Amino acid sequence: MMVEKVPDSTYEMVGGLDKQIKEIKEVIELPVKHPELFDALGIAQPKGVLLYGPPGTGKTLLARAVAHHTDCTFIRVSGSELVQKFIGEGSRMVRELFVMAREHAPSIIFMDEIDSIGSSRIESGCGGDSEVQRTMLELLNQLDGFEATKNIKVIMATNRIDILDPALLRPGRIDRKIEFPAPNEEARLDILKASIIDFAS
Repeated sequence: MMVEKVPDSTYEMVGGLDKQIKEIKEVIELPVKHPELFDALGIAQPKGVLLYGPPGTGKTLLARAVAHHTDCTFIRVSGSELVQKFIGEGSRMVRELFVMAREHAPSIIFMDEIDSIGSSRIESGCGGDSEVQRTMLELLNQLDGFEATKNIKVIMATNRIDILDPALLRPGRIDRKIEFPAPNEEARLDILKASIIDFAS
């Protein structure tokens, strides 16, 4: 688990993802900076978003950038860190994660490799699988238990959206999704330009 007060990544460092930047601004940045717009319209703020696509397509970099532009504390955890062999350890870590987010609000929880604990639940007698399921259930409880207006947003990332438990993506939880495809030729050129600008600065 890593806590970063405000990351130094910016949108200018993200190349080839103009559509994804626009979408994450709408889902994360707008509610954090202008919650009054949602109040005026009488609609609920999104609690978070799922970023999905192949490895190395900019999911983590964009998550860090939106934390920078919203002045949010960036709390990063990998799903594999939450897979524990001792009963109750994974659930405890999930609870502590959300406590930390409240203490450092405004904050963004970034859960990478969410498929490690968020895959579809199956009946199994294996103790390890049961513990992963308990961790997943605690995560669902935490998502249900906090208000999106409390300046806490959750960003999850995966390259295996096909195996995620539908319960995780239900309305009121992480029901917004942004796809990160492999870059085409134009996007690769934009990535190169962004890298050169970042290196020059």
